[in-house]
Amino acid sequence: MASNQDKIISFYSGYNEDDRSAESRARNLEFHYTKKLLHEFIGADNNVIELGCGTGYYGMYFSDFCAHYTGIDLSPDNIAVFNKKISDARKSNIRALIGDATNLADIHSNSFDVVLCLGPMYHLPRDMRLAVFDECHRIAKAGAVLAFSYINRLGVYAAACLDEKWRKKYANVEPDNFILKHSTLESLQGVFFFTSPEEMQYDAQQKDLEIVKNCGLDYVFAQGTINAMDDETFALYKKLADRMLDSPSCTGLSDHALIVCKK
Repeated sequence: MASNQDKIISFYSGYNEDDRSAESRARNLEFHYTKKLLHEFIGADNNVIELGCGTGYYGMYFSDFCAHYTGIDLSPDNIAVFNKKISDARKSNIRALIGDATNLADIHSNSFDVVLCLGPMYHLPRDMRLAVFDECHRIAKAGAVLAFSYINRLGVYAAACLDEKWRKKYANVEPDNFILKHSTLESLQGVFFFTSPEEMQYDAQQKDLEIVKNCGLDYVFAQGTINAMDDETFALYKKLADRMLDSPSCTGLSDHALIVCKK
């Protein structure tokens, strides 16, 4: 069981997860590029599981493109919202269950063609992330695709230092200690943990996973600028973002990233 389970559940109790993707243009890039990347690997006959499914943003979307979709989340509030969506949409190929990504005792081994871990790594220290890698490897079929989203330590700090909203506070000694040394925020200790593309890639390889892609999803050190763009300028920016998505040298400066592996 995740050692910080109570803190995570408390954080998401009453949290409006549904609005995060629509919060702003800059924030939506994480969701846009996650879907764009995963479309390459999810097929019509696939049995897909998502750990950290939240309120079903990806589940409601990708269930139209696969045979069956299972969502697992630590938060009872999130699962209640997801199950209502499933019921309202009368979807028969989705199920949503409460569960802990570090210990999936009720999930059979070698069961899934695609394993998505699109939230747990945000909230776990490294030893717990390794347990998630183990469980994802166990429940994946041979040849399965596994995808893990994570938050970049340097990307988070660069965004805080350069964005108009935060740069009066950062950089200074206090966030240096927490973000760069302890991979968390002082105000959210035990809830959010950061890592790096190099660390995620190393840990995945230690679990006998082949790295397919390791991509940055959003570069939010210019959130205010991105959100102020008109439609024409934003369309041009998206062309740049498309190129950054495919550039490993850019990944470390993203806020959110996604590493795709194969068993």
